[in-house]
Amino acid sequence: MEDLSPVVWPPEPIVTERLVLRESEARDRAAFVELFASPEVHTYLGGPRPRDEIEREMSGVPGRRPGSFVVELDGTMIGQILLRRVPGDSRPAAAGKADLGYLFLPRAWGRGYAKEACAAALGWFAGALPGEPVVLHTQTANVASMRLAARLGFTEVERFEAWGAEQWLGMRSPVASGGVLSR
Repeated sequence: MEDLSPVVWPPEPIVTERLVLRESEARDRAAFVELFASPEVHTYLGGPRPRDEIEREMSGVPGRRPGSFVVELDGTMIGQILLRRVPGDSRPAAAGKADLGYLFLPRAWGRGYAKEACAAALGWFAGALPGEPVVLHTQTANVASMRLAARLGFTEVERFEAWGAEQWLGMRSPVASGGVLSR
């Protein structure tokens, strides 16, 4: 992860009841293209990018960087979890903290996969960097993301205007990890 030393990357895959969080592989490329080109996924993220542009620019093993987990269901990628350090020149309440981001393919929505995967990633993070808080940004118009943030234990720190919309910044205080198995 960017500036999250001394975290060793990649960790062993994280196994939950239904999912596996792991480092990306070449076989995930088509799912990454679908994820980044999806108008539904990018409704609150500035809109999708053209598929042909994504295809041209995407590496053979996309998303392979510290803090990036592929979320796998039954051997197939359904989403991505990102944990990264917020730059120091960002909003003061978030600057320097770890930020949780997530993207899931629309066919995986509404089944609790995002909550399960985010909780597992947060559990891993709490074990890797004990005592560190995590922040989450989302548009207030993204009702599903706001509900997920609350279920994951994030509480509102501030609202602000950015990218032409009201944004929400929440923080999750450090908690003990549990219920996650490694394989």
